[in-house]
Amino acid sequence: MKFWNRMKGSPKFWVLSFAAIVFVLFTAAYQKRKPKGYHSGAELGQYKVLLGDLPTGVSDMFMGSGRCAGCHGVDMDVLNPPLALVNSAGENVGPTENWRATMMANSAKDPMWRAKLAHETLVNPGHAGELTNKCTSCHAPLGRFEAAHDGIEYFTTEMLDADSLARDGVSCMACHAQQIETAGLTFSGELHYNPDTIWGPVFSIAKDGLPLQDFIMANFVGLSPIPSSKVSKSEVCAGCHTLVTNTADLQGAATGTRFIEQATYHEWLNSSYNTEDLTAQECQTCHMPRTQEPIIVASGYDWLPGREPFGQHWFVGGNSFMLELMKNRIDELGLTANENHFQTVINRTIDNLQNHSATLQVVEGAIDSDTARYTVKLTNLAGHKLPSGYPARRAFVEFVMTDEDGNEVFHSGKINTDYEVQGQDPTWEPHYDLITDDANEVQIYEMVMGDVIGNVTTVLERAHHMIKDNRLVPAGFSTTHAAYDTTMVVGAAATDPNFNVFNGLEGSGTDEIHYHVPLDGVTGNVTITARLWYQSLPPKWNQEMFAMDHPLINSFEEMYWQEGPDPVQMASSSVQSTITSIADRSRLFSVSPNPTASGLVWVNAGSDIIQQVSVYTMEGKLVETVRPSNSKTPIRLPVISGMYLLDVQTSRGRKIEKVMRR
Repeated sequence: MKFWNRMKGSPKFWVLSFAAIVFVLFTAAYQKRKPKGYHSGAELGQYKVLLGDLPTGVSDMFMGSGRCAGCHGVDMDVLNPPLALVNSAGENVGPTENWRATMMANSAKDPMWRAKLAHETLVNPGHAGELTNKCTSCHAPLGRFEAAHDGIEYFTTEMLDADSLARDGVSCMACHAQQIETAGLTFSGELHYNPDTIWGPVFSIAKDGLPLQDFIMANFVGLSPIPSSKVSKSEVCAGCHTLVTNTADLQGAATGTRFIEQATYHEWLNSSYNTEDLTAQECQTCHMPRTQEPIIVASGYDWLPGREPFGQHWFVGGNSFMLELMKNRIDELGLTANENHFQTVINRTIDNLQNHSATLQVVEGAIDSDTARYTVKLTNLAGHKLPSGYPARRAFVEFVMTDEDGNEVFHSGKINTDYEVQGQDPTWEPHYDLITDDANEVQIYEMVMGDVIGNVTTVLERAHHMIKDNRLVPAGFSTTHAAYDTTMVVGAAATDPNFNVFNGLEGSGTDEIHYHVPLDGVTGNVTITARLWYQSLPPKWNQEMFAMDHPLINSFEEMYWQEGPDPVQMASSSVQSTITSIADRSRLFSVSPNPTASGLVWVNAGSDIIQQVSVYTMEGKLVETVRPSNSKTPIRLPVISGMYLLDVQTSRGRKIEKVMRR
């Protein structure tokens, strides 16, 4: 009775009472007639205020995220803690609030996706039904699979626009109603659903040892919640995050071949993150980071035990460009999240790109009278290729040397005002191990698709083979893994001795780019800066689509240029070098004997101090470094005869000297 009396005096009591009455009425109504698969989105009147326009409709198989938000959204009773879905810092960790501004939540309203679907059907109008079915399987699964349940062969964009559940995107039941037994066994949007079951995680800790209170969900929404450890595993993501398409030729005829458009799940399989021990990291580890404190998972039930670890529904990725575009057009696009929701997701996305995706380091190499050498080392921190997913995405390296006055000496990967990379090939840029020409060479990590006659294409149905795929692979990636045929490295990167190789062993998840900068008389202090940039939708990718005339394409093109597809800086590193003139360097030290038969040479700096001597092969490989701190020191060359470079730093400057061992 104390609990009952306290609840009657609480605002939460009246909110919950109203919600309960509404749910009971609607449950009864749907039991009296067969539910329809398509809804207007105006189902629950005033209760929508609490749900923020999230759809609350119900079909034979699914219900909208607004139904889930009734308990898993915002706890309105701020006067009577403990609150549900709030962490110890007072932050809302509710699934619907964290999800609603993500790319997942807006997958069916994403104007780029709508434009691309229009583009594909304009190219091959005879395939419109199959194309729309395939694309909506992942972008609007609740509508697409409800239509299939009702015997409708092709789910159309007109059906999508009229169906609030389809427009709910990848919402709650799109993942939690998947048949848990088949998760990870089918791909390319071939999803299977349990219409009466919600699968949830197995919580490791339940305060007070209470079991799952399944009767609450059963009473309110008629679904049975069942815990399964598989919900927290990557297999749940596999159905959409590996996509294989059927190829059509330039006349639209099927070729009988298939193309791997994206394979994020299989990239994870071919990585060190896919293990059977405690070091395993699932997709959810990064994209749904867990709280390590108990969370009450349903509002209005403060007697429920706290559950942990609790997977936060951040669905954080890298597409901050589209998130910004949508944030600035909420009403125009009919979105259910507000600007604060979007800004939170954008901030998480930028943090993910800059702090959890890649590292970059510049290392100074040998500098002689005409060339300065540097190595840029990149490491992929993600559990899949970088970038991964939709094939438009790319990362590129900007490398710039400036003199003491800030003038550019060398600049590869410069970003132009049209958001493109200066000097890139108009068709496709090859992979580089060595870059010497800043006007025409830039390292771009990307996949490039070819059609049946070998030309570059961005029409997904025309993709026949991969021309290039040098995207950074994850740690542990192997060419002998069973999934390599789905995750192949294609082009020059496949034979690059530094790509995914360290100390002769593959699986490093790294790449090294060597830059040889022509000095042309440059002297003094110079600054070298390398940056890794990410661009989710570069202009080059859109050229084919923007050449077509369609209302959805034209509308998105206007949004695209208004927003401006700026790349996002992921990582950067800088070093400084001192380049002395040829005349000055000639007097820094002497080397004798040169040539040498024994391999022993003496470096003599006279009255100066030798601070460091590094021995390099002529290919730029470091052999040895010594730091004598005296004016004269012996250096022993490798036993193999040939020419070597001595990089000598004295108290007055630095010089590179060639030495021959006979």
